[in-house]
Amino acid sequence: MECFKKMKKLIAILLPATLVISCNNTSHTSARQSEPQKTEKTMKDNTPKVTGIGGIFFKTKNPQETREWYGKHLGLAINEYGSSFETRNANRPEEINYTQWSSFGENTEYFAPSKKEFMINYRVQNIEALVENLRSNGVTIIDSIEEYEYGKFVHIMDPEGNKLELWEPVDSVFTAMGGETTK
Repeated sequence: MECFKKMKKLIAILLPATLVISCNNTSHTSARQSEPQKTEKTMKDNTPKVTGIGGIFFKTKNPQETREWYGKHLGLAINEYGSSFETRNANRPEEINYTQWSSFGENTEYFAPSKKEFMINYRVQNIEALVENLRSNGVTIIDSIEEYEYGKFVHIMDPEGNKLELWEPVDSVFTAMGGETTK
């Protein structure tokens, strides 16, 4: 459990890198103007569900070398944990959100009990109600919800044996930390 807590803290440090989508181009602006307006109901929706991808984690023989390769050849803003991509919240465009890309050593236990080479972190809202819904539908919940300054986490298993990480983020913590992000 202590290893899990340390890993969560490391992942939290990783998350400040992101991809900002700019709509200054007139073609984007006109396309946006034709989109239906967000309703008050949409912006206040608290339905327990996934709202996006929070991170992509994968195993590699040499995580540092892999990170450096992606930084050099693909332009990712790299830190000791991977790269944080900056995004915008669709319901609150002024709010910066983050998606973490991280390479782990091939012998990591962080993906256990899954035997897979990857793990996806999903951004969620209303994590407590979502976990209750999942539990009542027979989904395997691996651990209990853990809360940190930067959000709440829990792990589940899908029917194919993939461990999934659910994260109800507090993105403002990463914004306040600053640091280079992938944009």
